[in-house]
Amino acid sequence: MPFAALVLAAAAGTVGYYRTPALTSDTLVFAAEGDLWRVPIAGGLAQRLTTHLGEETNPAISPDGATLAFTARYEGPDEVYAMPLSGGPPVRLTYEGMQAAVASFTPDGKVLYGTRRFTGTLDEQMATVDPKSGAVELLPLAQAHNGTYDDRGRLFFTRLPKQPSNTKRYKGGTAQTIWTWKDGEKEAKNLTADFTGTSRSPMWWSGRVYFASDRDGTMNLWSMDASGGDLRQHTKHSGWDVLSPSLGAGRIAYQLGADLRVFDIAKSEDRPVEIRLASDFDQLRERWVKAPMDFLTASHIAPKGDRVVLTAYGKVFVAPAGPGRLAQAGKPSAVRYRDAKFLPDGDELLALSTETGETEFVSLPANGVGESEKLSSDGKVLRWEGVPSPDGKWIAHHDKDRQLWLLEVSAKRSTRIDTSPAEDFSELAWSPDSKHLVYGKPASNQFRQLMIYDLATKKSTALTTDRYDSGSPSFSPDGKLLYFLSDRVFDSLVGQPWGPRQPEPFFDRVTKIYVIALDGTTRSPFAPPDELHPKEAKKDDKKEDKKDDKNGDKKDEKKDDKKDEKKDDKKAGGGGW
Repeated sequence: MPFAALVLAAAAGTVGYYRTPALTSDTLVFAAEGDLWRVPIAGGLAQRLTTHLGEETNPAISPDGATLAFTARYEGPDEVYAMPLSGGPPVRLTYEGMQAAVASFTPDGKVLYGTRRFTGTLDEQMATVDPKSGAVELLPLAQAHNGTYDDRGRLFFTRLPKQPSNTKRYKGGTAQTIWTWKDGEKEAKNLTADFTGTSRSPMWWSGRVYFASDRDGTMNLWSMDASGGDLRQHTKHSGWDVLSPSLGAGRIAYQLGADLRVFDIAKSEDRPVEIRLASDFDQLRERWVKAPMDFLTASHIAPKGDRVVLTAYGKVFVAPAGPGRLAQAGKPSAVRYRDAKFLPDGDELLALSTETGETEFVSLPANGVGESEKLSSDGKVLRWEGVPSPDGKWIAHHDKDRQLWLLEVSAKRSTRIDTSPAEDFSELAWSPDSKHLVYGKPASNQFRQLMIYDLATKKSTALTTDRYDSGSPSFSPDGKLLYFLSDRVFDSLVGQPWGPRQPEPFFDRVTKIYVIALDGTTRSPFAPPDELHPKEAKKDDKKEDKKDDKNGDKKDEKKDDKKDEKKDDKKAGGGGW
């Protein structure tokens, strides 16, 4: 690119990834590149407000538009800081020693934030801090995450923090709901009890509560009156969720994907905000990785043990066991690979690829020469742990929806063979003849059970009980035995539950190696001998016995001769010096 074009591009700025907006009547503040930025609400080239290496997020602007409060990690934990909206040194307002997330300002200019300092549990409470005096006041509410006040001092807040697994359309016991409470009232009131899904981030404007909810399947902007009635939907996005909404001067700024949008309440108009960053984007520069093994995510040995395939930084490399060439397999850029391993022939690799936009299985030439071949095309969610059968005809794998699949390589078709309502599948292992698949499946009590799937009958059978945790299955070379680890030893180091240093039993060696005879008749090679299975004589012992029989007389003569020689030596040297 010519130098003049570079100058023009720099002047125009570059598109970034924008999060957690806050706005006043004419200014929009947001987080990008770990810093806070300011831009006119119409958009344009943004100005960086913070430059500290610590991350800043959750900005909120005071009612008078002069102060910017935010959460930052300057001295370690997340704490509340404040600075002039026009720029200046931040001032620390809280000393919680743990999470302190800014929510909004109170009508009288105090910062409202959520914290776990006072709960002693994973729940959050809300508190206010005065930017002038530093005085902290705890609100008498349990499980209050964030909120906002109306002009009469009534609080509208979200109960419970964000569902930690980020599951969309979640309707379980930790779904967020919106409640209301005023100082002096004994109980708070649930305003969204009519909906079992998520409702969060309440905002007050002109007699109505605006909030985000997934009532139509995607998080969108909704509103209701102060009592929870007269429900209205304001945005109708599909796919991308509305995140971090913030209201100011009758407009709501929010994140959608990597962009920011503004919804004008009075006009009922929703538009994107075109923002450019005046940044050098240092995080996008190429960097020399001095310790690539620190970023290793998977490694597998070739069938003959002469090579190893390494997956690091989403790239695949094949390294020889001795001197030789390090080969990179797959496309060098724009594609992320996961968990590459050798196929049984040793010439091809199996890997998970993001080339199509979904996580699909592909085969890659192990020498790095040639194109990849797509093996699956039905991906909908993230897949894990593709394990090829010894004959190379099947690939067993499981996915984020807790489903276990068999991919037929020749037909490139996947068949679901099991589901897990509790946790993910784990530790898939094929029999040497490729006729059976053993896998770990969580039981209802969360213990892992080993199951075996028969490809002929297409049925799964439990190999171990759900009374003990079992895993790490491995077949014997002939396929008749299955070895595994299981927690079945409960010998406590604590002899009794009394005494100042013996409060409870302590089990330190619960795991041992066990074996199952899959045909029901094969005897364990580690079983002690008995009357039905006496100890077999070694082949070397038998050969020695035969040699002794044939040459017994000669050996006896040699022994006698040696004894006589020793006696003569003793007589000759008996005097000594």
